[in-house]
Parts: sequence; C-alpha cells; structure tokens
Amino acid sequence: VLIPYTIVNVYPHDTSAYTQGLEFMNNVIIESTGRYGFSTLRKVDPLSGKVLLVKKMDPAVFGEGITILRDTLYQLTWQEHIVNVYDPKDFRLIRQMKWSGEGWGITNDGNSLIISDGSDKLYVVGPSDLKLRKVLSVTDHLGPLNNLNELEYVNGHIYANRYGYNFIVRIDPGNG
Repeated sequence: VLIPYTIVNVYPHDTSAYTQGLEFMNNVIIESTGRYGFSTLRKVDPLSGKVLLVKKMDPAVFGEGITILRDTLYQLTWQEHIVNVYDPKDFRLIRQMKWSGEGWGITNDGNSLIISDGSDKLYVVGPSDLKLRKVLSVTDHLGPLNNLNELEYVNGHIYANRYGYNFIVRIDPGNG
C-alpha cells in the first residue's frame, strides 16, 4: 500500500553531514552523522540549519542511528558494537554498552529500544541492558526485507528506510 505524502517545506542543512539518525527535541534537531573520522552528534536549529552544539566522535567510530527514550539519548555505532548513552541536553556521555551486531537504525516504542543491523531482523531490547526481548523478521509479499536502516516509531508502527532503495516501509511491530 502506498502512503501519500506532501512536502510542506524545505530547510537548510549541512550537505557534508552524512545523516545517520535524526530526532526532534524541544524544537531542535538532534542529529547523528557518520563516516570514519567525521562522525558527530549535534544539535541543529531546524529553521536556519545552524549547528548549536557538536560532539565529535573518536575518528575510529562510525556514528549511526539515534533515539531518545525517557530523556536519555542512545546512539548506535556501525561496526564497533557499541551503543553510546548520553544526556541529550549537553551530550554528556553517561555510559557505553556492548551490542552484538552492527548498528544501523534505532527507535523506541516508549518502553523498549528497537535496533536494526542491516538484515531483515529488528531486535527489541531493554534500554538498561540491551537484553533481547523479541526478534521481528520483516517481510513483505515477496519475502524478507533486508537493508533496514534508520527506524522511527510513529502511531504504533515502525518505519524504516531500506538502504540503497528509494522507499520507506511501514512495519507492524506485532508480526514484522
């Protein structure tokens, strides 16, 4: 089923930023950018595109998806198997947690984190310990859908872009 959309506005944005994760909090964009040597976590004014706060990541880390759950910011790393946990107000690192797979996209349903690793699987995990609660196998009428990347949880559904494709999929969190 195609979901209709309308572009209502266009805003300035740093075109050199390889956006991996994006959240809105208190009328500010929280953005995770990726690329080895250039990964950052930043706050951006959505109207001007001006970067208000930036935290540069270790050059050996590729920043990936982000989500905010209960005033805590979670940031995936791509191949480093680390989830960084920050205070979203000032990007103070609270702790790091080990993650078993690659980190692509992350969102939350208000209780659990939902993580993608580039496969057709979504991992529903506890926010305090990343303990596995559920695995969703994502399929459509043709079979498994891989390359699930950045995730968003909206109105009871998970939305994911498929890296390398020009569309977004809507996923039922009950059955994939």
